[in-house]
Amino acid sequence: MYRSHNNGQLRANNINESVTLSGWVQKSRDKGFMIWVDLRDRYGITQLIFDEERTPKDIMNKAKTLGREFVIQVRGTVIERDSKNPNLPTGDIELLVSELIILNTAKLPPFTIEDTTDGGEELRMQYRYLDIRRNPVKDSLIFRHKVTQEVRNYLSQKDFIEVETPYLIKSTPEGARDFVVPSRMNEGQFYALPQSPQTFKQLLMVGGMDKYFQIVKCFRDEDLRADRQPEFTQIDCEMAFVEQEDILNIFEGLTRHLLKEINGVEVDKFPRMRFDDAMRLYGNDKPDIRFGMEFGELNEVAQHKDFKVFNSAELVVGIAVPGGASYTRKDIDKLIDWVKRPQVGALGMVYVKCNADGTFKSSVDKFYDQDDLAKWAEATGAKAGDLICVLSGDTNKVRPQLSALRMEIAERLDLRKSDEFAPLWVVDFPLLELDEETGHYHAMHHPFTSPKPGQIELLDTTPGAVKANAYDLVLNGNEIGGGSIRIHDKETQAIMFKHLGFTAEEAKAQFGFLMDAFEYGAPPHGGLAFGLDRLVAILGGQETIRDFIAFPKNNSGRDVMIDAPAAIDDAQLNELSLKLNLK
Repeated sequence: MYRSHNNGQLRANNINESVTLSGWVQKSRDKGFMIWVDLRDRYGITQLIFDEERTPKDIMNKAKTLGREFVIQVRGTVIERDSKNPNLPTGDIELLVSELIILNTAKLPPFTIEDTTDGGEELRMQYRYLDIRRNPVKDSLIFRHKVTQEVRNYLSQKDFIEVETPYLIKSTPEGARDFVVPSRMNEGQFYALPQSPQTFKQLLMVGGMDKYFQIVKCFRDEDLRADRQPEFTQIDCEMAFVEQEDILNIFEGLTRHLLKEINGVEVDKFPRMRFDDAMRLYGNDKPDIRFGMEFGELNEVAQHKDFKVFNSAELVVGIAVPGGASYTRKDIDKLIDWVKRPQVGALGMVYVKCNADGTFKSSVDKFYDQDDLAKWAEATGAKAGDLICVLSGDTNKVRPQLSALRMEIAERLDLRKSDEFAPLWVVDFPLLELDEETGHYHAMHHPFTSPKPGQIELLDTTPGAVKANAYDLVLNGNEIGGGSIRIHDKETQAIMFKHLGFTAEEAKAQFGFLMDAFEYGAPPHGGLAFGLDRLVAILGGQETIRDFIAFPKNNSGRDVMIDAPAAIDDAQLNELSLKLNLK
């Protein structure tokens, strides 16, 4: 056998035992008459010792040839270590080696395989198989495994059945761009990779599988960022004979279970917030409620003077920064420069210092007196010692701008603590969203989302006012899951397709299979999907998902390790009846 124990296993009670170990050489220290080698595997490190008095000469000579990341097997006796290492679980012992086999040599790695490495991100992604040997990445993958196992255990105990759905499906016009796959056997036709198993899980409800889940790969051909990959993993769930409250209760339970089992944190409250209130108070639909700085709308108290910037604005809104009155002018100028960055897009920022003596000092003292500024403080909840930051402009632009500033300030004030968890349900989303460029409505979630009871008639008169029977689960300012009660009858689904601009023929061509299924006794049903990558990262105290994925893509959607995507040869193109028009 290659090993009797792993490299994190041996302790003082194993002293005098003969054991066999295998692993990678972490480092070697050659003192001439004595050599120490740190042997590593995913379980830990065991120190090996070779010395001239107790180690056979040929083994001693072979030990001198060992380099970093050599793969070796050793046999020997566990002995007590003279200089114990309290930082290692195996630090009380070492292995006196009597046999050494080099299983494989290794080139010098392009970066150090240490917790803190000298390798840049792109280099480490190119040699990801080496990066995985480092504890931070290895531990992240093991952490993901633990989360996944807890999800499966919880849902299985709640009578959910895991069912696999197809990866080669039909392209549909809703949502993000599809990745498409040409069919060799059906010339000129294409599969699409699923953005979610949405229609299949609904069909499983028609099939009587009343509690379904799947930990499934999904694909979206869209621009990337730190928390987004072209392929990602969902915890996809659906339930039949349920209302919204049933679903929220089940998945509150799952989230509570994960926080307790994975993080040792008890969370009692899962507050609920209407979408409209989230936008009004925080400027986005996934607010971080671990800290305050709620928005205060200032139109009524700021648009009565001759300050044209505010008078011409659709919305004047501010936040109170705790302790911000101590900021220097240089500090405030940095904030102003930050909001004027293209990524945020604000034209400027007005500020008010709330002094300890109850007076106010602002950048617009020329236009507003102390009574005016006191009303601003009241509207934003500002106290003595705080700083009020005010933005203005079109509502749909200024809210996300102030939201970005709020999050940036919270980061600078260390208010976003990774070991604090604040879940939140956001409910009552709009059913439809207006595309300002085309003037047409599209589904805010997807076309199978049910409107709130009694609101479907509003589609003909005021479609923008219709609320969806939909809900998102937010954790620490990140959407970790979302879902809805689905439409389950053909007539309502046909009305929905009509208002989304589908002709009857187009709806039949794209979704006829689902409409047909609804005619055979579809139960009321709904569901939710968690983003597993993002959920794992947040539970692991991070917001970047890449280290929790074994082989991630870079920001350009490339796998730099295997150099994908890549061109294919003409023979393959001909077989698929494809021609590339490269100019």
